[in-house]
Amino acid sequence: MTDPKATYVAVDYKYEAPFITCRFDPKGRYVFGAAENRAVVRWELATGNQAVLLAHDSWVGDLAFSPDGGTMVTAGYDDTVMWWPVAAEKPEPIRKVKAHEGWIRALAVSPDGSLLASAGNDGTIKLWWMADGGDVRTLEGHDNHIYSLMFHPSGEYLLSGDLRGNVCQWSVATGEKVRTFDAKALWSYNAGQAVDFGGVRSLSISPDGKHLTAAGLYKAENPLGAVHEPLVLRFEWETGKLLVSHTLAGQKSVAWRAAFHPEGFLICGSGGGAGGHLMFFGPEDKPFHTFKMPDTVREFDLHPDGIQIATAHYGKTVRLSRMAPKPAAPAK
Repeated sequence: MTDPKATYVAVDYKYEAPFITCRFDPKGRYVFGAAENRAVVRWELATGNQAVLLAHDSWVGDLAFSPDGGTMVTAGYDDTVMWWPVAAEKPEPIRKVKAHEGWIRALAVSPDGSLLASAGNDGTIKLWWMADGGDVRTLEGHDNHIYSLMFHPSGEYLLSGDLRGNVCQWSVATGEKVRTFDAKALWSYNAGQAVDFGGVRSLSISPDGKHLTAAGLYKAENPLGAVHEPLVLRFEWETGKLLVSHTLAGQKSVAWRAAFHPEGFLICGSGGGAGGHLMFFGPEDKPFHTFKMPDTVREFDLHPDGIQIATAHYGKTVRLSRMAPKPAAPAK
């Protein structure tokens, strides 16, 4: 039974470098972490066995999977997208595609597994055939860095979020922009430091399809000094109206990702000067539970079982937590 208020850390997977992001494969057999030494590290959950996937010339910013769990795609800051076999004993890239100019920050695979979307610093979205890496089309409409992508569960639409808080909804069939959501509360410009800061770090749609969330930060009074707070905006899907601004006042961190649990509550992973937290939200603006992690959280993912959460940490660790009562210690 899922119980967010009972969340505890169950497993620590250690490595030699800080982690940027993490993902479970769709079958729930492995957890993958992308590290700052350019590697993607795979751990088999049943055994703890580790494999290191190394082919990119820079950091890997995102991971995505075919729905059948057979193939993983990695997005590099080296402007390259790579396809990998998920379960190979010693994985090597199946395919490499130079996909963008500059950093690739986001990937998404369509619900039917036929299409891959990629986006990054060049402000374009590319659609590829998942099966062979063939170019389908390019979507243009953002004028700055794109940080997040997701397909609508119907497969009819693609959503993208950028640095300046623009969330665009695209028709997958035509490549045309359908509408935008205003998430500009997640962006700020600091004239003194001459920096654009913030952005839509993740997107999620509720299980009933009624709500869309965009996660990031606000109150960026001193961006380079990490003076800002996490923020998740919840929109009504049908109208595009902003319904709730989920906040945690006084916590100096970024909401790196927010994702709906199948049961309907929202999970947010945040990290920064305030350390690392998992926050759990209902429909109200404040979390109904906050779980403090041992160190800074950069990303998280939910296991297909709906109970385990993987978190990527700056402290050279991928952690598995469980939203369930902790088992009693064995009697001595």
